[in-house]
Amino acid sequence: MKLALKIDVDTYRGTREGVMPLVSLLQQMGAQATFLFSLGKDHTGWAIKRAFKPGFMKKVSRTSVLEHYGLKTLLYGTLLPGPDIGRRCTEIMRKVRSEGFETGIHTWDHVKWQNNVADKEAAWTAHEMKSAAKRFEDVFDEPAHVHGAAGWQMNPHAFRLTQQLGFRYASDTRGKSPFIPVQNAEIIACPQLPTTLPTLDELIGNVEDPAGHLLGLCENPPETGHVYTLHAELEGMKLIGLFEKLLHGWKERGFELVSLEQYFESLQDKDFPRHEIVYEEIPGRAGNLAMQGSEFLV
Repeated sequence: MKLALKIDVDTYRGTREGVMPLVSLLQQMGAQATFLFSLGKDHTGWAIKRAFKPGFMKKVSRTSVLEHYGLKTLLYGTLLPGPDIGRRCTEIMRKVRSEGFETGIHTWDHVKWQNNVADKEAAWTAHEMKSAAKRFEDVFDEPAHVHGAAGWQMNPHAFRLTQQLGFRYASDTRGKSPFIPVQNAEIIACPQLPTTLPTLDELIGNVEDPAGHLLGLCENPPETGHVYTLHAELEGMKLIGLFEKLLHGWKERGFELVSLEQYFESLQDKDFPRHEIVYEEIPGRAGNLAMQGSEFLV
């Protein structure tokens, strides 16, 4: 049974301080993973705009945002200029690839995307995604073949672009199993490998033992296995001990810890069902997320 590890790298600090400790831990554990990078400027300070969304301030208080992200990061884009992550962290990103890990696109500007994409038009969406795609090629000398949207925030134009930009697969959604996305009866020819498990920042403060809770959810896995999303700013830093506990627990339960690419390749003999894209809230996270909806039957 496979469990794919998807690592979202949101910030400049997360790239500099959280990525390589994760690389080392995964290597020690004989585990693979996919690192999805934010490739433009870090404007984390703009996240204050989300303070008015239901549930956002509750999440901030539960997960100790200042402790995990640091004051300097929380000022980027407001009192401090946002550092260009792709330019300043090129060598770290290349090191991840040279150490044998899959790399892909998370976003161009994380907070700009998460705050705005839901209501934006095709031109705005294309500018953000194409900027990230170009920077990825500048860093790695080849195009990306996987995309995982910041905050599971998408819009219809973004889904079309996962197909138009040539991604082999994407992980932009939350759901139960891999699927072909459909929106308004339009089939998107880029399979979705949705995150199937809650994240630690959704569980901390809501359950007594987040790691134990997650492992309990894995006792009876679906036939297609699981996809778990972690964050370099959390599991790569203050929560790395908790993540190591999870890795041991998954290994003890017989899971093979793989990248999204390995997970996708293991499913090639299966026909992916078509599912509608819906936008809904989930416990522990603010706002509506792109979700795997009901099966689309022609």
